[in-house]
Amino acid sequence: MKAFDLLCSLVVPIDRANIDTDALIPKQFMKSIQRSGFGVNLFDAWRYLDHGEPGMDVSLRAPNPDFPLNQARYKGAKILLARENFGCGSSREHAVWALEDHGIRVILAPSFADIFYNNCFKNGLLPIVLPQSVTERMFAEVQAQSGYGLKVDLSGQTLTSPNGETINFELDASRKHRLLAGLDDIGLTLQDAALIRQFETQHRQQQPWLFSSP
Repeated sequence: MKAFDLLCSLVVPIDRANIDTDALIPKQFMKSIQRSGFGVNLFDAWRYLDHGEPGMDVSLRAPNPDFPLNQARYKGAKILLARENFGCGSSREHAVWALEDHGIRVILAPSFADIFYNNCFKNGLLPIVLPQSVTERMFAEVQAQSGYGLKVDLSGQTLTSPNGETINFELDASRKHRLLAGLDDIGLTLQDAALIRQFETQHRQQQPWLFSSP
């Protein structure tokens, strides 16, 4: 998993509440357990004018010009700004994979669905909960100013706007550690590899009959 510390990027606004995981990655694309390749189908039903199916050549599909991800002013944005209850719906981890594969590293919203929120930290994404008033103001600023970007400092737990304003955000210390160190669940477990090996050795010595062949 990629570590996270400091990010400076454009912000792309998706001005909708209750964006569910089926909107993030429609069910027909969930035919792989690989974590890559889902980015082209992120927001598929909103991003393209035709109906998407696995295996389609996206270069031949008609993009929806009104959808922010297709607009030149937001090209390359790694920060997504959304409304409340982002990531609701089914618990599919593919939704987070699609965001990460597209290049999104930070999501700003007033609230997140719990399972989606937890899945973000397992895949190197930083979901930041902002007050409703801050979210409203940020939507207005992004719309008014082309090239609007933010500096995200995970270590300091701050966002810095183009005018120099600093916005603090809260984050659980253990989740912050995971992102800074680039540790997914397996990485966290492997930190205790020596202790695990020691336990297995002692376990074999203390209860050898559990490991003998019949």
